[in-house]
Amino acid sequence: MRLTLRPFVLVVLLALCSPLYPAPIDKSLLLDEQALIQLEQRAQQANPREQCFLYTELVSAMTEIAGKEMLNGDPDRATAMFKKIQHYAELIQLNLARDTKRLKNAEMLMHRTTYRLNEYLHSASSEDRPTLQATLKQLNKVQNDLLTQVFNH
Repeated sequence: MRLTLRPFVLVVLLALCSPLYPAPIDKSLLLDEQALIQLEQRAQQANPREQCFLYTELVSAMTEIAGKEMLNGDPDRATAMFKKIQHYAELIQLNLARDTKRLKNAEMLMHRTTYRLNEYLHSASSEDRPTLQATLKQLNKVQNDLLTQVFNH
């Protein structure tokens, strides 16, 4: 009788000790969003030769945040972030022709970003996949363009 009573007592004690208030907001996500805003401003105000790399950094950071949001069960925010990623990918392509600074670094970062996005795609729900696939397709094109520019220099 004592052996069967112990698990029951343990479960009751754990239930009584658990907090009755909601879990706190993930502060790391808030810090990520603040850093993201600063990076967006820095990229927009940067010298045109540096914008390509800064936008690549921005896309990489946004991909990580969107992936976290998607895995944490917030697909609407993740989808909105992926649409912003597509916008910044277009800006990378527009600035690519006039940017000769840190092209190799931008290409390597974009390679890692597309790899991470591909990982998120495998764990995404069927509803989220079209947006992720479109974003991945665009980022793969950006990576190929970056690689072409690296070899042309």
